[in-house]
Amino acid sequence: MQERKALHTLLAKQQEDLPPRRMKDSYLEVILPLGSQPEIREKYLNVHNSVRFGRILEDLDSLGVLICYTHTKQEMQPRSPLSIVTALVDKINLCKKIIYPDCDIKFTGNVSWVGKTSMEVKMHMLQLHDGDYSPVLDATFVMVARDPENKRPAFVNPLVPETPEEEEIFKQGELNKLKRIDFSTASLLKMAPTAEERNIVHDIFLNTLDTRTVSFRSRKLPPNSVWMEDAKLKGLQICHPQERNIFNRIFGGFLMRKAFELAWATACSYGGSRPFIVSVDDIMFQRPVEVGSLLLLSGQVCYTEKNYIQVRVHSEVYDADTREHQTTNIFHFTFISENEVPRVVPKTYGESMLYLDGKRHFAAIMKEI
Repeated sequence: MQERKALHTLLAKQQEDLPPRRMKDSYLEVILPLGSQPEIREKYLNVHNSVRFGRILEDLDSLGVLICYTHTKQEMQPRSPLSIVTALVDKINLCKKIIYPDCDIKFTGNVSWVGKTSMEVKMHMLQLHDGDYSPVLDATFVMVARDPENKRPAFVNPLVPETPEEEEIFKQGELNKLKRIDFSTASLLKMAPTAEERNIVHDIFLNTLDTRTVSFRSRKLPPNSVWMEDAKLKGLQICHPQERNIFNRIFGGFLMRKAFELAWATACSYGGSRPFIVSVDDIMFQRPVEVGSLLLLSGQVCYTEKNYIQVRVHSEVYDADTREHQTTNIFHFTFISENEVPRVVPKTYGESMLYLDGKRHFAAIMKEI
């Protein structure tokens, strides 16, 4: 870290001091040779003889950071003064159920929008079949640039779209930013539910009342339903140095992999059959996770519809010295099960808010795919 302190002098005082970049300047193409190099296959293989999606999340996170370093690279600087970290996974939408473990994978991506200190990165994953690469997923990440010690924001090179198509992509990046602000402003942690949502919650409440008693306290589970409190799994991870990044913090991709694996297990135990990931969205990296932390993960089925399962994973670190818990991330995963699944039913007001939040995320995903 002492070496990185010396890089402070290389930081730009204002964005205007940095040369503009084009989208093609940051474009990268990376091959994951699962088909041509069988020796690396083991790391990616799951028990269903397909690729572990958690490993793909790690690779996307690493690639997103690399693309941003490519965008901000200065010719005369052998080392970058910037610390680039993942701020948000906006969305990852999959168009294939199964990723094959014996076919090469290609990742492509570039910076698609730039603010003062943040960059949106669009990435695509394709897999080789019969000599052609076919799409598997599209991902949008938001990265932020910070100073060499990862303490304060730092300016990044502006982005100049060159074609009408690039103008459209850049405009979409701006719209994505505004959409995130709107979604955050309307959060159920800040605002009351809408009138329609209040009716949904009240209908669920009435549907669970025991008609044999004239009491608001006596609740009865409807047929083919599961109480929300019975639809959760928990996990604990000790954060070892092996999983650290160059800033001596736990690598964001590792956190995503662990959260995904817990979410998958939660959906699997809830639905009683193998779930397939459909979408990942709105992963907020609220605070870094230090090496040596006890990472507590809690997976909760918060909304279901037909054979779709919406799972929310809450991660927090526990400080053994202060005995305090601090939230580090919230993850949202949408799965599709092989069979129709029971309806998840909230019992308390807090659970009802989780249910509505899950419903909102699910509705947003269904618009995209």
